[in-house]
Amino acid sequence: MARILVFGAGGRAGRAVTAEALHRGHTVTAAVRRPSTHPDLATTGARLVEADATDPNAVATVAPQHDVAVNATRPSGNNALDHFRSMNHTLLTGLETAAVPRIVLIGGAGTLRTADGTQFVDTPEFPESAAPRGLSQREALRALHISPTSVDWHYLVPAPRFIPNGTRTGTYRITSSPNLADLLRTDISYADFAVGVVDEIETPRYVRTPVTLTWDANG
Repeated sequence: MARILVFGAGGRAGRAVTAEALHRGHTVTAAVRRPSTHPDLATTGARLVEADATDPNAVATVAPQHDVAVNATRPSGNNALDHFRSMNHTLLTGLETAAVPRIVLIGGAGTLRTADGTQFVDTPEFPESAAPRGLSQREALRALHISPTSVDWHYLVPAPRFIPNGTRTGTYRITSSPNLADLLRTDISYADFAVGVVDEIETPRYVRTPVTLTWDANG
C-alpha cells in the first residue's frame, strides 16, 4: 500500500481522493492550511496536518516518508497569472528535498489540446469567466514540461463539467486529445475522478503526459 500525501484535502476533490485512497487501504496524510476548519478529516482514518502548498518549508516538512503526493488545491478566482506555476515549483522543490518521487496534479481543462491541436483555452467555446484560470494553468503546464525536476508528475484533468455529488460508478474514460464537440458535453463525478487518480497512483501510466478523465461522451 502507498503512503499518500494529499494537499488541499479539505476541498471537494481532495476529500474524494482521500476517501478513495483510504477505501483501498492506502495510508493518507490530509494536508490543509487550517486544520481547525476540517476536524472531520481526522475521523476518516487520515492523518490531518497543517501545510500550505505554496510554502516551500511547509511542503518539505510534511512530505518525508511519503511515496506520492497529490495536489488537489483549487484556485480562489483571483490568483495571479503565475499562481499555478509558482505553486508547482514549490511542490516539486519540496518533494525533491524530501525524496518523494511522484506527484499527481489535478489540472484544468483549458490546458487540454483538442484533436486538431488547439488548446481548449484558445477556443471560442472556453468560458470567458474561466480564462484567467485557464491561462494560468497553461503557463504552469509549460513550466512543468521544461522543469529539470527529478520528481515524476502526472497531470490529470477532470471533464469540463465536474459533478460534486455525482455517483461513483468506478469507471471513466481517458484521452489525451479529445474531440472538442465531445469534450464540451463530457462530465465526471468527483468520486469517479478520484478513482482515476488512485488508479494512476497504484499503476502509473501517464507520466509527464496530460490526460483528461471523463465519463463516456456517447453514453
